[in-house]
Amino acid sequence: MDRFEAMRTLLAAVDGGSLSAASRALNTPLPTVSRRVSDLEAHLGAQLLVRTSRKLILTEAGEVFVASARRIIDELGEAERSASGEYREPRGELIVTAPILFGRLHIAPIVHDFLAVYPQVSVRLVLSDSVIDMVEAHVDVAVRIGRLPNSDLVARTSGHIRWVLCASPDYLAQRGEPAKPEDLSGHDCIAFEGLQTYRNWSVGSGSSARTVQIRPRFSVNTAAAVVEGAAAGLGIARVLSYQAADAIRNGRVRTVLRDCVADLIPVSLVHQPQRVQPLKRRAFLDFAAPRLAIALDEIERAIEPVQPAPSVRTD
Repeated sequence: MDRFEAMRTLLAAVDGGSLSAASRALNTPLPTVSRRVSDLEAHLGAQLLVRTSRKLILTEAGEVFVASARRIIDELGEAERSASGEYREPRGELIVTAPILFGRLHIAPIVHDFLAVYPQVSVRLVLSDSVIDMVEAHVDVAVRIGRLPNSDLVARTSGHIRWVLCASPDYLAQRGEPAKPEDLSGHDCIAFEGLQTYRNWSVGSGSSARTVQIRPRFSVNTAAAVVEGAAAGLGIARVLSYQAADAIRNGRVRTVLRDCVADLIPVSLVHQPQRVQPLKRRAFLDFAAPRLAIALDEIERAIEPVQPAPSVRTD
């Protein structure tokens, strides 16, 4: 019995939730997968899994063994990468995750440039608005928006974004610009919501923050569609600054209630701690962090354009 192969098979079954899932993930016949797990249990003299018709359940011995097996397989992978030269020059596959719209607008272009500089590295960019488990998915770097919970992950913050309120110039010309947050209740608003309603907006920050109930004229479940609705004159939208930046730059919408400054939301590059960091990840972090900082600064400039200095009369 190949114990490393048996451990990989067991981990695939646990991660997939069934022996059939492990069979598909490993491209291995189901009888072979079942035999490897059974041989491992016989070798250990302990039952690791309880097989039901719907799922696999780890026994107490199984939980202990799986935790150790993960560590062993990870260390073996690190040893293989070191021997293959991954720690001598940036090379190999890099898995990067990011939120969908932010990733498409700001991370994908950075990845394109990175690949041109590092021909021995390939990148799998996974765009998802769900928080992906970095350990289970073997993610090298994740772009996270928001304050990070206490964890063992290492974070490098590149900048910040924030919530903004915006509407089209035509809408504001017809309905007027709100002077205070409470005025929003008298305006047509665009709600970012799906099947569940979301009709309260938080405006401002700190002790000045307040919650305002809105009256949506239009609701939609993607940020891009919210911005398009605002540009079409359907009302006032509340979106993240990066989501509205392009529309603000080209004058399709403009921000309102700018004095109600929202809390800054950090944008970070996150990775797992590792005694010896692979060069491919270190190279990507060093390449991406300053470029992401520039992109975030440009977003801030778009939503808060520099006002021209007043002219000084010399006569």
